[in-house]
Amino acid sequence: MAEQDFYELLGVERNASADEIKRAYRKAARKYHPDVNPNDPQAEDKYKQISQAFEVLSDPEKRRKYDQFGHAYQQAQQTGQWTGDFRNFVYTTGGAASFEDLFGEIFGNLGGFGGRARTRVGTAQRGPQRGQDIVYEMPISFADAIKGGEKSITLTLADRCPECDGLGGKAETCPACGGSGQSSQSGFLGMPMSCPQCHGTGEVIQQRCAVCRGSGEVTRTRNINVKIPAGVKTGSKVRLAGEGGHGYKGGSNGDLILQMRIEPHSFFERDGDDIWAKVPISFIEAALGDKIEVPTVWGTGTITIPPGTKSGQVFRIKGQGVPKVGGKGQGDEYVEVYITTPKKTTKRQRELIEQLKEAWTEDPRAAMPKGL
Repeated sequence: MAEQDFYELLGVERNASADEIKRAYRKAARKYHPDVNPNDPQAEDKYKQISQAFEVLSDPEKRRKYDQFGHAYQQAQQTGQWTGDFRNFVYTTGGAASFEDLFGEIFGNLGGFGGRARTRVGTAQRGPQRGQDIVYEMPISFADAIKGGEKSITLTLADRCPECDGLGGKAETCPACGGSGQSSQSGFLGMPMSCPQCHGTGEVIQQRCAVCRGSGEVTRTRNINVKIPAGVKTGSKVRLAGEGGHGYKGGSNGDLILQMRIEPHSFFERDGDDIWAKVPISFIEAALGDKIEVPTVWGTGTITIPPGTKSGQVFRIKGQGVPKVGGKGQGDEYVEVYITTPKKTTKRQRELIEQLKEAWTEDPRAAMPKGL
């Protein structure tokens, strides 16, 4: 099944602003949140899709790559892919010699293009190489992000075949270049070309690997317990050394990098280390004032409503927010109140309200103009 376009998932245009994307995501998240749709796997799947869409489109760099590569943006990001006519020209004209090899020869001694020397074609690929780092986006609950916790995840990864080191079979010295990895012909600007038979590796495959059947890849399933520190934010990363891609020819394994994505909550909202909540109050509480209990991420708290409170007023509960990573303090909770009116009244209640109306002398519209 084709993956749905991220913009379509959120219901926004491709030129939508960051605020429009955020508003669309919040609206969709509230609609499909698992708390609102218990035991509904379709809603849960939809919620995961829109969360992924927001995670990409809210990040300017990821959004740029998505706009360029579509759903292949992750592969483009991990491989550092960039498209340029000149780069393609170098590859097609100079053989398999890389852009870096070419300009490393020209500018390397002058400190250009990063100021470091480049390895010549055919040498770096034949020695030990460190495995690739693997980035995995890990969704975690709002509660775990606030309080910390532990989560077990199971990953199935496409990895380098350990039997053939990702070569696809038994390798022998290339007869065309004698193992040098270089062609006797020169390419663009007289630079050496990679051997067309072994593509610069100095080796050719003679017998297909029985484990990976020549693909060079196998699947690997890992069960990992991850400790989530209290106070993590979306985008926070946990690096697990040696849990990434297999090294090549004795090289060390890469790392597994877990990038946190915090799922939204149906009631609380997070703003940095602070928590925000909207709480209803009655018009009597607003008029006369009162002390009320309100929910916090840690339980309940108390706020004092002064007489004459208006909708939209904000009250702070100190120290009831998110722990700062590293244990240095804690954020606050901000409660925004809004006044509600009764939808139904008893006869007695209506009589009392009518008496209050007769005794009320203040005109809330007295300062309004009478016209132009």
